[in-house]
Amino acid sequence: MKAPPLPAPRFADINGVRLAYYEAGPRGGVPIVFCHGFPELAFSWRHQIAALAAAGRWVIAPDQRGYGLTQGPEAVEAYDMDHLTGDLVGLLDHLGAEKAIFVGHDWGGIVVWAMPLLHPHRVVGVVGLNTPFIPRLPLDPIEMFRNAYGDGMYIVHFQKPGVADAQLGADPEKTIRFFMRAPKGTQEDFAARPAEQRSLALQDALAHYDPATDENQFLSPEELAVFVEAFKRTGFTGGINWYRNFSRNWRMAEGLPTRIDGVPCLMLMAEHDVVLPPAMADRMGDQIGDLEKVLIRGSGHWTQQEKPAEVNAALSDWLDRKFPLEG
Repeated sequence: MKAPPLPAPRFADINGVRLAYYEAGPRGGVPIVFCHGFPELAFSWRHQIAALAAAGRWVIAPDQRGYGLTQGPEAVEAYDMDHLTGDLVGLLDHLGAEKAIFVGHDWGGIVVWAMPLLHPHRVVGVVGLNTPFIPRLPLDPIEMFRNAYGDGMYIVHFQKPGVADAQLGADPEKTIRFFMRAPKGTQEDFAARPAEQRSLALQDALAHYDPATDENQFLSPEELAVFVEAFKRTGFTGGINWYRNFSRNWRMAEGLPTRIDGVPCLMLMAEHDVVLPPAMADRMGDQIGDLEKVLIRGSGHWTQQEKPAEVNAALSDWLDRKFPLEG
């Protein structure tokens, strides 16, 4: 499914960084802000930007801090949740928008679920793509990941300064092709693998990955080039620094609400996402007052790019019912 190219980037000085964003559709009504994950860009939302703008929606997609054309501060603490959500608030202020509907995938999903907890007066709706809402955990998440999967689990591994940065940055094309692949099997296939293959030691898998033998690519050569050129320029440290704030974010979240009420929410789950399986969303109905869930069948982790028509249909249906356009 080929989508038109992104609009020309625009820039705003927000929270000490020069933030790049892409805007489409008519200004008016409630904007929809799309937040990407790792290792991605605003470009990941190209299909949704085109479709929703054509339907008359005001659409905004930033390259978030440390990614793409947006600056990446050096300090690790500059990528904590206060900064990441603060960037979105600052972007709304820059655009003169009081509130927005926030849509997030992967790490962007963690950010948008934090918006109604940290900035409730700026949020009218939340959509999580693959990433469920998870209230503050009882333990530091890095310790929980280490206890569950060992030191090799990629998020634990990412805590080591400079190590993953160097490996991922050594060959950006190999890295992007490794991450952005269609699924090779089902959740049941993954569960049946030996324990060492379920440890999520992605850095080890990347070391042995041969792109020449991979038939599970879903990006066109032109789409692949957009990601590769961006990460050749920026490296991966900015995005990895988001992971290095898991413990800090956990400490800062003490005392925040553990429920989301008064905000319509949509959860889009991917049938074959190994890292964020649909089962992770099972308890969300106990934690969110107004929640709908939709399963996107046949998709792995990169759902808005793997199954753009299905994602666009689910988004449009929910938006048209919850936030109908005037006129």
